[in-house]
Amino acid sequence: MSVTDALVIGGDCGGTSTRVVVTTLDGEVVGRGAGGGGNPVARPPVEAADALAGAVRDALTGLDPARVVGAVVGIAGISRLTTPPVATAYAAAWRRSAVPAPLTTVADAVVAYAAGSAAPSGSVLIAGTGAIACEILGWAVGRRVDGLGWLLGDEGSGFWFGVSAARATGRALYADTTGHLVRAVHAAVGGADADGFVSAFYALARDKVAALAPLVFEAAAAGDPIALSLLEEGADRLAATLLSLHPCEGPVVLAGSLLTAVAPLREAVQDRLWAALGVPGTPAGDGAEAAARLAARRVTKTG
Repeated sequence: MSVTDALVIGGDCGGTSTRVVVTTLDGEVVGRGAGGGGNPVARPPVEAADALAGAVRDALTGLDPARVVGAVVGIAGISRLTTPPVATAYAAAWRRSAVPAPLTTVADAVVAYAAGSAAPSGSVLIAGTGAIACEILGWAVGRRVDGLGWLLGDEGSGFWFGVSAARATGRALYADTTGHLVRAVHAAVGGADADGFVSAFYALARDKVAALAPLVFEAAAAGDPIALSLLEEGADRLAATLLSLHPCEGPVVLAGSLLTAVAPLREAVQDRLWAALGVPGTPAGDGAEAAARLAARRVTKTG
């Protein structure tokens, strides 16, 4: 097969969605696919593996799978792939994709970092539903801070913002005070009064708690003092998480939906990193495309 015919696959499998791209070796995107959550910790491993296989099939629509010479996929919850049942589920799903190239899996943090830097070593701060900072050494995860989950950590994450907003709302309702954020969170959670709100909140599924986070950013944009205070506190916690990795040489990448899509939070974090490190951090781009670049690098390095 000629170099011009060769294709690579890159994938980014998170807790809520799976995204896959097919590119040429020089990075031209020729196919895209998407599926459900691909984290084998957050959902049954067979379902997570099937989400990846389905996204790969979609991305290869109209393309010959035999042209694929490499595949790199970043997976949240990758440690589960070391257990035989999970490894078997992914191996079976990959066979169904009809791609002849072997599947290389890496931690989602590696893909997130690669989406913002071409240097093999540096650090990445990720804030989405959860939050974690990782040192990247030669395209592998070194030290890490937080990522402890909704109960023990994930400070500055979507879940943290959701819980913090609900906590502030509960206190305000009992004090018989109100405001933009309090009204929005009360309406989203429900409950006729303070007691009803608390009961309704404790009945929420965890993903619904994290879904309250956008209400904080909307209220902050409207000048709500509680929301503005939470935004600053969240930025403090995220910056502290990243800074606890240092000294750590190399670029700093900011990834995850909160840091790439919520400009006020990202800018607040960047201000803190600039003051502490002299660099603000680079927002990450597309994770699936970054994984494809890693796949192409592996192919050209060994070819």
